[in-house]
Amino acid sequence: MASVLPFGKYLHCTPANPSLGHFSTWKTSQSLNIISCNSTSLNKEEEEVCLGKVEEVPLKDMWQEIQGCNNWEGQLDPMNPTLRKEIIRYGEFAQACYDAFDFDPHSIYCGTCKYHGEDFFKRLDMADYGYKISRYLYATSNINLPNFFQKTKKMSSVWSQHANWMGYVAVATNEREIKRLGRRDIVVAWRGTVTYLEWIHDLKDILHPACFRGDHSVKIESGFFDLYTKKETQCKYCTYSAREQILAEIRRLVEKYKNEELSITITGHSLGAALALLSAYDIAEMNVNFRHDSNTQIPVTVYSFSGPRVGNLKFKERCDELGVKVLRVHNVHDKVPCLPGLIANEKFQFQKYVEDTISFPWSYAHVGRELVLDHKHSPYLKSTNDMRCLHNLEALLHLVDGYQGTDEKFWWENKRDVALVNKDCAFLKEEYGVPPHWRQDENKGMVRSKDGKWVLPERRRLEVHPPDTAHHFQQVLKLANVTLESLSK
Repeated sequence: MASVLPFGKYLHCTPANPSLGHFSTWKTSQSLNIISCNSTSLNKEEEEVCLGKVEEVPLKDMWQEIQGCNNWEGQLDPMNPTLRKEIIRYGEFAQACYDAFDFDPHSIYCGTCKYHGEDFFKRLDMADYGYKISRYLYATSNINLPNFFQKTKKMSSVWSQHANWMGYVAVATNEREIKRLGRRDIVVAWRGTVTYLEWIHDLKDILHPACFRGDHSVKIESGFFDLYTKKETQCKYCTYSAREQILAEIRRLVEKYKNEELSITITGHSLGAALALLSAYDIAEMNVNFRHDSNTQIPVTVYSFSGPRVGNLKFKERCDELGVKVLRVHNVHDKVPCLPGLIANEKFQFQKYVEDTISFPWSYAHVGRELVLDHKHSPYLKSTNDMRCLHNLEALLHLVDGYQGTDEKFWWENKRDVALVNKDCAFLKEEYGVPPHWRQDENKGMVRSKDGKWVLPERRRLEVHPPDTAHHFQQVLKLANVTLESLSK
């Protein structure tokens, strides 16, 4: 008889003896019982029970639960292995924003994406994910978050004076992947920051009314609001705000695939996680995920990594009312998720009173379920207080891979390459022989020209905005009964 894999190998089986105490159980649907077995503590009878009915549960049969329809009840502790894989997969969509972004201040292309949409996933070795880029997202850098944006050093020629590449919208197109997922998935990935955390100091703790549908009590941190809603008419990449870009594109895709099962999944790390939550709220608030022909809603899910608080308690309550599902993943030692809202937040017993009664202006609340991880549980990572390590996305995905449950031993479940941890930081113990900050372009992107000189090759201009962006955004406003005039007030 084969042995049971230790530390959380999950099996589709029902215990013959309900009194067995070593089983952790949860239900992901009415017909599904999953148990966790630790082989180091099983006797022969219990092992036979575990191995009697081994059956992998396909994602297509439980994707609604994985997307949070039951708020991930019973799936996080112990960790559902299918959920673990999906958290990592969406985390890699967010990581792709970093890997494709040009951070080099000495490059005329600083602040843009290195790759064109048709080559994006191929260049990042993600072609087998089965998705294609639908459009890129841009934002103007002329806002009150100066330390977030990457700009070229003073040069005579740059790709844009005002814009920064902020992420992308992608859609599942591979039929095999769509079948595996159980639906066609629309992914939105927002860029954060790899190592520069100075943007945190730009947060003013000033709440701005969202007013997307006229409710002035729902408020958002002003820097996030500006980044999401501002535009720059003098820049062709920023003639539409990030908000207008995302709403128009989601509207277009929902209309294009109106006869199919769909999901909208939004992901991001750090400040990108804030934009992920803000855009998810906006999509639901503006009814962009609503199908008027069938009177149904397309599920909207956020996989948030190391994200800060975004809005006030009213914002949190409104997200809950709209059915936006949020899973927040972070390292317990990371300080970014503690901001803003150090004084009044969701942990404060009288938050609702101070917000409603005395209109306390610095009240913030996290949204959704929380998956808190601890880097000290991983035998691969150093003990450090370096925020660049504690806040690192690749390190966080490593922790997700090894997390089995609150009282379970760290177990390297999917054998995700630990060398990825040191891609942009120095978090791995030296004994593993992985150099810190190892990811870089060959020769920093320089190539030798025909005349023997080393030059930065000219890049083809990135796509700007689809020609039907204005049309689809107008459709969003029309269906939500909102006018352009009301937005400008």
